Amino acid sequence: MISFLDCINRGDLDGLAALMTDDDALIVLEEPPLVGRKANFEAWNGYFTAFPSYVIHPRHIVSSRGTVAVLGTTTGSHLELPDEEEMKLDVIWVAEVVNGRLSRWRVAEDAPELRAEIGIPSNA
Repeated sequence: MISFLDCINRGDLDGLAALMTDDDALIVLEEPPLVGRKANFEAWNGYFTAFPSYVIHPRHIVSSRGTVAVLGTTTGSHLELPDEEEMKLDVIWVAEVVNGRLSRWRVAEDAPELRAEIGIPSNA
């Protein structure tokens, strides 16, 4: 999971693809899942092209039974906010890991219910 974040922050598409399962699913908020390594590679390529300064800033990471969750912020995203404003918006990423590879990457709004479900403390 840390390697996946590192690849995102460096814009390393090949590294991301190598860390995905063939049936990798990307779930962004309430959008339908995007399934498959090729489809996700293309989506990440488009995002990196449109937002080359995109960076995830993790603040708290928890892991349990193949699930890794990250609480943090971003800069350089599609929100197109000044970094100082964007860094005030917490996001939770939840990853499912199978045999060391990412099978699911979910982007969710920070919410007390989700924090409780995945084990991120309310004061994190």
